Amino acid sequence: MELDMNNIPQHIAIILDGNGRWAKSHGKPRFFGHREGARNIATVCKAASELGVKALTVYCFSTENWKRPEAEVNYLMTMPVKYYKKYKAKILEAGYKIRFAGRRNVIPKPLLAVMEEVERETASNEGFTLTICFDYGSYEELTTATKHIASLVAEGKLTVDEITPSLIESNLYTAGLPKLDLLIRTSGEQRISNFLLWQLGYAELYFTDTYWPDFHKEELIKAIYDFQHRNRRFGGLKEAK
Repeated sequence: MELDMNNIPQHIAIILDGNGRWAKSHGKPRFFGHREGARNIATVCKAASELGVKALTVYCFSTENWKRPEAEVNYLMTMPVKYYKKYKAKILEAGYKIRFAGRRNVIPKPLLAVMEEVERETASNEGFTLTICFDYGSYEELTTATKHIASLVAEGKLTVDEITPSLIESNLYTAGLPKLDLLIRTSGEQRISNFLLWQLGYAELYFTDTYWPDFHKEELIKAIYDFQHRNRRFGGLKEAK
């Protein structure tokens, strides 16, 4: 399977699904799957960067995931802190710009402190951007952007006629990133789950049965290969060659 290196998607988003089922298939508790899933983010970042992808956005914890069992939520709030302390040097040495997208008002302070430190320490990095969507939901993102724009209109700093798609995009969490080219969802589920609804306007969708902890470079190449064989018309028509 040979990729066209002149047609690599510049921005890929992944819904990291299947950690719990992967753990169950290995006779392990769900926590084990989340731990392996977190480790796999580094693996896929490395693969994506090597292939020429410029931005990777991953869906780690949604605004609806607070409904999960308390023990699991507590683990997901504390595990990243321990992971960062253990692998801090490797994370920073990778040279990626790391950003977080989502609400920050209910995230525990220790985790929030780590998120802010990572963003601060990697802010000047160039070449590859990892955006981690944590306590993220597209409804919340669009509502927050709308409220901000409405406040500008109310203050007389903006007119209604000045509200454009570009203005809306500049108020989303993904502002400054390349247009989203490809969405991947692992584990066999085929739904969007309130993820990047605006950004998905003309992205290609790819669903795989592979659980996230098993989604390595070979699986990423399969997804990109499939992407390269899509007829992307963006609402128009392309003449057959």
